Amino acid sequence: MRISNSLKLGTALTALTLSLAGAANAESWRYAFEEAMDEVQGKFAQKFKEEVEANSDHTIQLFPFGTLGESADIMEQTQAGILQFVDQSPGFTGSLIPEAQIFFVPYLLPQDEDKVAEFFRTSKAIHEIFPELYAEQGLELLAMFPEGAVGITTKEPFKTPEDLDEMKIRVMTNPLLVESYKAFGATPTPLPTGEIYGALQTGLVQGQENPTFYIESSKYYEVNDYLTYIGHNNFTSAVMANKDFFDGLSDEDKQVVRDASDAAFEYILDYQRGLTEESIEAIKEANPDMVVTFLTEEEREPFKETATQVEDAFIEMTGESGQKILDQMKEDLKAVE
Repeated sequence: MRISNSLKLGTALTALTLSLAGAANAESWRYAFEEAMDEVQGKFAQKFKEEVEANSDHTIQLFPFGTLGESADIMEQTQAGILQFVDQSPGFTGSLIPEAQIFFVPYLLPQDEDKVAEFFRTSKAIHEIFPELYAEQGLELLAMFPEGAVGITTKEPFKTPEDLDEMKIRVMTNPLLVESYKAFGATPTPLPTGEIYGALQTGLVQGQENPTFYIESSKYYEVNDYLTYIGHNNFTSAVMANKDFFDGLSDEDKQVVRDASDAAFEYILDYQRGLTEESIEAIKEANPDMVVTFLTEEEREPFKETATQVEDAFIEMTGESGQKILDQMKEDLKAVE
């Protein structure tokens, strides 16, 4: 069967038209986060970008920490629609969404990696309640994920709340985290991320808390000699989209974004396995004098006793909405236990 030249030409023109239409609809989306490219948020962002670009004509521009300012700056830019996506810890979102501070109630989250992963994968509080709260602030919540056990670096050793008396510990600009460290016996000092190293170096603060990989990459072991784990928390992060932008996407593009977020979520859970231990080894290699201590269950008990006090402060800050989330999270956690 012979195909006429006119039919061939028509077919070619149709293909060209469809190709140009696809190119015309392709967009470049901007995504900022609070860490470096080779840290957990950066790894999540790169996987998200890979998935979006593999399954659509869109491209993603990534902006790691410092390129567009501090945490408050990238959140403002996302709400204004300058950025389409942002990854930010609820610790920095606390003033915007007070209920998000629940992730800083000490000893609420388990320490076991598998249980933490299953909680973030299945939690009704995360997947059903929090999206509405973020939407009220013009944000589409795409994912929440853990970044690893939180360690505390200090200039002097401590094992009890009494040891922390008058010790200035840098915390995020988060009211509930301030209450937690007050309850621990320390003097909490809120500072932006970019000021931590200098504050430790000059003695403005004597310690700080962060997930272990971040302690390693930021080289806080150069200005602190003790790394202590009291088992109080696992650092949490949240990926969001500007809601007007997201709502304006086609159903197909919305699914591309959701699928990319789901793929990046599973990827980052796997990526983190053993990351804390690897980071500790790297810290010890860089600073052989670094003393790493894991408090025993008995030693943790005085710190655990402060959890109720911090829960009360959380409810005072958030009212009925906070109580609803706290109750649901406890149900979710019981289910994974």
